[in-house]
Amino acid sequence: MADIMMPQLGETVTEGTITRWFKQVGDEVALDEALFEISTDKVDTEVPSPVEGVLSEILAGEGDLVEVGQVLARVGDSGDAPPAEPPAAEPVEEVVEPAAAEPVQEVVEPPAAAPVQQVVEPPAAPEQPSEAVETPAEPEEPKSAGAFRAAGIVLSPVVRRLISENNLDPSTLTGTGLGGRITRADVEQAIRARASSEGEATAEAPAAAEAEPPPPAAAPEERKPSRRARRSAAPAVVVRSGDSVVPLNNIRRRTAEHMVMSKQTSPHVLTAIEVDYEGVEKVRRSAKQAWKAEEGFSLTYLPFIARAVIDALRDYPHLNASFGGDELVVHAGVNLAVAVDIDFQGLLAPVIHGAEGKRLRQIARDIVDLANRARSRKLGPDDLAGGTFTLTNAGQYGTMMQFPIINQPQVAILSTDGVSRKPVVVTDTYGNESIAIHSMGVLAMAWDHRAFDGAYAAAFLHRTKEIIETRDWEAEIR
Repeated sequence: MADIMMPQLGETVTEGTITRWFKQVGDEVALDEALFEISTDKVDTEVPSPVEGVLSEILAGEGDLVEVGQVLARVGDSGDAPPAEPPAAEPVEEVVEPAAAEPVQEVVEPPAAAPVQQVVEPPAAPEQPSEAVETPAEPEEPKSAGAFRAAGIVLSPVVRRLISENNLDPSTLTGTGLGGRITRADVEQAIRARASSEGEATAEAPAAAEAEPPPPAAAPEERKPSRRARRSAAPAVVVRSGDSVVPLNNIRRRTAEHMVMSKQTSPHVLTAIEVDYEGVEKVRRSAKQAWKAEEGFSLTYLPFIARAVIDALRDYPHLNASFGGDELVVHAGVNLAVAVDIDFQGLLAPVIHGAEGKRLRQIARDIVDLANRARSRKLGPDDLAGGTFTLTNAGQYGTMMQFPIINQPQVAILSTDGVSRKPVVVTDTYGNESIAIHSMGVLAMAWDHRAFDGAYAAAFLHRTKEIIETRDWEAEIR
């Protein structure tokens, strides 16, 4: 019999929520076959079975919050027969029968109600109100994972922290997550609603005081919601006949939460530049067949752009940074995050760690590997952690220019848009101009105006363009 324990999915992950069991008690389990799915604040991960055999027992159900190292299930040998346990119910019934109700009634009868009333009467002293007021400290107990679980409430670490920090009662929150789980969005909505109602109350108090001389004029205004309340209130959604309601999955919800938070955090600015990819295109065409045979995947524009961005970040390090409070943390190494679309269900941005030490071929391999593992749910939390700069590739759909949203706490994100054949003006070595057909595309970067100014962002894009257009890429891919 082997114990299946909650694995260490990442350095910062201490617990997660079981969202799905792929096997039931009595099912055969193969080695490395997906056994259950675990959800953390970073990613949903399918966990393979470390052993083969028969799933004999499940100790943590779907929706349970479990800690790293906790036993979740047991797998026995194929010859084991777990269903042999149910007959144990009969002896329990026989043991219960002899314990007749009479002795229980006799024990219950002696403690008459009168003594209890006499004990209750003395503490009627009015000096005790302060102690009675302190006892409501009980709602703060759910700050620990154990207390939340004891109360029957399953919450992620981030959600639990938000509830505790804002002194919310989880029993008053309505969960929109899987199985009614309370999500981060639910908590943030409750915080915003409370702040809005408190702000409205404080705004109405002085208005009412000023309106005291002419009482009739104050009454109509009190019935109207404040302008801020009207602006912040989300419009009601009307579901009509024939409409379909599509619940958001975990990835879509996390993406939505992160995007809204990013727009509220950073003053986004867009700067774009047109790039001539003709030099890259010539190398791609000549190396296309040999590359596919050697690597097993196509050579796209993305690894060329990634290689150029990594080198340009060395010259403009403030873009390879994170904004923290009132300071800019400039990172020594480049951990390049690459946004991956998960079948139009949401985005993940797995990270190429230590990208500054890699050449184009290895960068291309890493991009393909991370994208494949993201789409097959094989990423771990560490694969999504520590990014310092992000690329998002919409160009495969022929976009002209996209305004991406910054991947917090980073300070910039670059969109690699579509490359197409266009007529351009070219100049020969003698300064003569002519019209030629080249592969052209736009790089569009969203950046945080708190971290630096437009001149710095434009200089970085110009350097990236220069590297793409002038580097000897044929030597690079050998």
